[in-house]
Amino acid sequence: PLPDFSKRVSTIAKRSSDYQLHNIWISELSADQLEPYLKALDGKSPSQLPLYGIPFAIKDNIDLAGVDTTAGCEAFCYTPSENAFVVSCLIAAGAIPIGKTNLDQFATGLVGTRSPEPWGPCKNSINPDYISGGSSSGSAVAVALGLVSFSLGTDTAGSGRVPAMLNNIYGHKPSRGLFSMSGVVPACRSLDCPSVFALSAGDAKRVFDVASSYDAKDGYARQKPYSNTKRHWGMPSKPPVIGVPLATNLNFFGDDECERLYWAAVEQWKEIGATIIEIDIQPLLDAARLLYEGPWVAERYAALESLMLNQPEAMHPVVQGIVNSAVGKTSIETFQYEYQMQDYRRLGQELFASIDFLLTPTAPTNYTIDQVLADPVQLNSNMGYYTNYMNLLDLSGTAVPAGFTEQGLAFGVTLIGPAMSDQKLLSYAHFWQVECDQTVGAMNYHPQLAVSTPVSFEEFVNVAVCGAHLKGMPLNWQLTARDAVLVKTTTTSGCYELYALEGDSPRRPGLKRVNDGHCIEIEIWQMPIENFGSFVAQIPEPLGIGKVETQEGDWMPSFICEPYGFNGAINVSNFGGWRAYIASL
Repeated sequence: PLPDFSKRVSTIAKRSSDYQLHNIWISELSADQLEPYLKALDGKSPSQLPLYGIPFAIKDNIDLAGVDTTAGCEAFCYTPSENAFVVSCLIAAGAIPIGKTNLDQFATGLVGTRSPEPWGPCKNSINPDYISGGSSSGSAVAVALGLVSFSLGTDTAGSGRVPAMLNNIYGHKPSRGLFSMSGVVPACRSLDCPSVFALSAGDAKRVFDVASSYDAKDGYARQKPYSNTKRHWGMPSKPPVIGVPLATNLNFFGDDECERLYWAAVEQWKEIGATIIEIDIQPLLDAARLLYEGPWVAERYAALESLMLNQPEAMHPVVQGIVNSAVGKTSIETFQYEYQMQDYRRLGQELFASIDFLLTPTAPTNYTIDQVLADPVQLNSNMGYYTNYMNLLDLSGTAVPAGFTEQGLAFGVTLIGPAMSDQKLLSYAHFWQVECDQTVGAMNYHPQLAVSTPVSFEEFVNVAVCGAHLKGMPLNWQLTARDAVLVKTTTTSGCYELYALEGDSPRRPGLKRVNDGHCIEIEIWQMPIENFGSFVAQIPEPLGIGKVETQEGDWMPSFICEPYGFNGAINVSNFGGWRAYIASL
């Protein structure tokens, strides 16, 4: 039976009223406002809409048509006539917007305390005396307390990851340009990206697939490469090689509990098969300091120039001070810093050449709200120690839960990779979640509203190849682009002949099974089964996929040839394999 959506949203409203003191919402949609979204689902089904009937929250610097956008500042408030592009994508997929969430004003902060009255600081979902993290504070807390299944935040310097850690949920900061910024109030326009909070990596992946639609009207938009599409989601084909920072790179600002939990997470990765390599991340940390010390803070001023000139008193005083620090930055400095940053970007790319991902703490510690209010700038800066560099260096990251301190506060780590490695990071995050059998959120349960994530583990298919798909041959990329890995080199049983088919130059290979033949060299490649269909679809006639017997007596999917394809073909079986035949030419 299809769910009763009216009952569902009324349940959410009741839950929200129970958590009013957490200051989660800036605005909640009324029953009348929700009605069009519920009616749009009439006659539809989950098989048609990937986010059918799933409730979500929207950070209040992202437009929802007909609902005020405040960015945490009443004087800035406006009512958009259109949805942000990313919101439109989610609604078109069946998701139901529940409301707009609290934030550090103008997305400037990592603590969640820089929200002025009438809203006030958003409080941690586990212990309301502590910060929720920011700037996407309300979006994270709404998910952690089971009010919605997922939410949208934004992430310029860590706002999509720090709140995930502090509220014991998953946060994915996508590669810049994959989630459109159309209809999003900018912080640093060249660095900003919307982000996703969810109760699992699988849920985040489901939302990512929908939200990462190309927006031709966004000047910073980028297309997903094939290697970052949903075909590359699934169980990793091998244990990861993980980079961890040198001990001298790490800083927990005196928090021994978080330091203990970080090294426990590293050990846990080892226990589930990972190889650990120490990496010097000092260039990343050096780059991070430039986010606020360098000219990028001038982008925040550019986004708010009118308010800064005409109504500066309307801004939160800490936010105003940060934005005002842009005054006096020169264009000469901008280029000088940009040249320096480009060197850091190159070093960052080199860092990932030998690892699957970098594993760092998401944040070094946690603070009470009172501590941050007493020292708002330095403690906020501490929270961004491991996050500020990522958008500057064009990286992507997935924040995952990693245990609790003795005080019951959440800790987390982040899987970091280069741009366009989103599906890979989400897959390893999913692997981590399943292997660790985690509970998530503040309530240690999955709300019934959560997105289901039916992912079959270890769904791979072994493919035997004998020709141009062999390692080092011209078509091998068709395997590696689909995350196939070489398992072994072997031969067929002694019942095959190998032919060079007539037509192309060089000719294509064709295997024929006979009673008394040869052992032909083959390679066995393991491919995620979800990628197998696209591989088969590009096979040209007269070739196709059938089963071939290996020397060990196994039968595996492999290339076979229709009988008519052997007309005019040359028998090259005596070479023992296609590689030797090609070498003879």
